[in-house]
Amino acid sequence: MSGIEVLRTGSQTLIEDLGRPGLAAIGVSRSGVADLGAYKLGARLLGHDFSADGPRDPGPAALEVLLGGLEFRVHGELTIALTGAAVPATQDGRLVDANAPIRLRDRQVLRLGSAERGLRCYVSFRGGLDVEPVLGSRSRDTLAELGPLVEPGSFLPVGAAQGQAQPLVDHAAIPALPDAVVDVDFLPGPRADWLADLGALTSTSWLVSERSNRVGVRLVGEPLARATQFDGAELPSEGVVRGTIQVPPGGEPVVFLSDHPVTGGYPSVGVLTRAAADRAAQARPGQRIRLQPVSRKGQP
Repeated sequence: MSGIEVLRTGSQTLIEDLGRPGLAAIGVSRSGVADLGAYKLGARLLGHDFSADGPRDPGPAALEVLLGGLEFRVHGELTIALTGAAVPATQDGRLVDANAPIRLRDRQVLRLGSAERGLRCYVSFRGGLDVEPVLGSRSRDTLAELGPLVEPGSFLPVGAAQGQAQPLVDHAAIPALPDAVVDVDFLPGPRADWLADLGALTSTSWLVSERSNRVGVRLVGEPLARATQFDGAELPSEGVVRGTIQVPPGGEPVVFLSDHPVTGGYPSVGVLTRAAADRAAQARPGQRIRLQPVSRKGQP
C-alpha cells in the first residue's frame, strides 16, 4: 500500500480537506483547510478537478503543516506538491521546489525546514490521503477534536488518483507572501453599528497575537469602543463563517478561521473576503494586519 510513514510532525501537522459543510445545526463547524487558495493550488497541480465535485465533496485530504518541521518516509511511489508558506524542503537531502509536482520514490525521505514566510504549508498528494473520514470529512477540527490525529510513527495511506491525468505543469508562479503588514479586505456588517466608530477598526494596523490558532486570529491594539446604546448588551449566539470579525467585550478583534465556534453573544462587525481570509490564515504572530473595507459588489 502506498503511503507515508511520519517521522516528525514539527509544531503541528494536521490532515485537512474542504471540511464538513451543513452540520452547524448539530454543533459541528465546517473546519477544513485554513488557507483555501493554497490547498486548491496543490490539488490542481496534481490533477484534481474541483469543478467535478459536488457541494458536499470534501476534496482530497492533504497535510497542513504549521511553521514546517514535518518529516516523512515514502512507501511506494508518490507525487506531491508543496504550497502555502515558504518552507525549504529536501528530498533525501536534495532541495525541491514549492508550487510544482514532486515525484517521490520508495523509501525516500521528505523534510520540511522552518517557514521563511507565512505560517501554514500544505503537502498535497496525488490521490489524497486515504484515512477514515469522520462525519464525511478527513479534516481535523482542533476545537471539537474531531478527525484523525497525525503523530510520529503514524502511517498515512494515499489513495488512487481516480483516473485524472497529471497536468503538464513544471511550476506555478505565485506571488510571495508578505513579510510585513498583511492587507486584508472585509465587508462591513452585519453588526457594524455596534461599534462607536467603524473607522477605528480600519485606521490602524493590528498586531497578530501569539495566542492565535485555527479557531481565530487574535488582534492586539487600541480597544474598540461600543456604540453607547449597546453598552452591556449581548446578542443570541449566531452562526458565522470563516473570516468573520468578532469584537469581544475587551474591544480587541478576533478573525475567525476554520475551526471557529458560534459567536458567543458578541457582535460580528465584518467578514473578510475569501482571498483575505486565506491571507489572514498565513499571518504570523508579530506581523501586522491592516483591515480595509470594500463594497459587497463583485465579492464572493
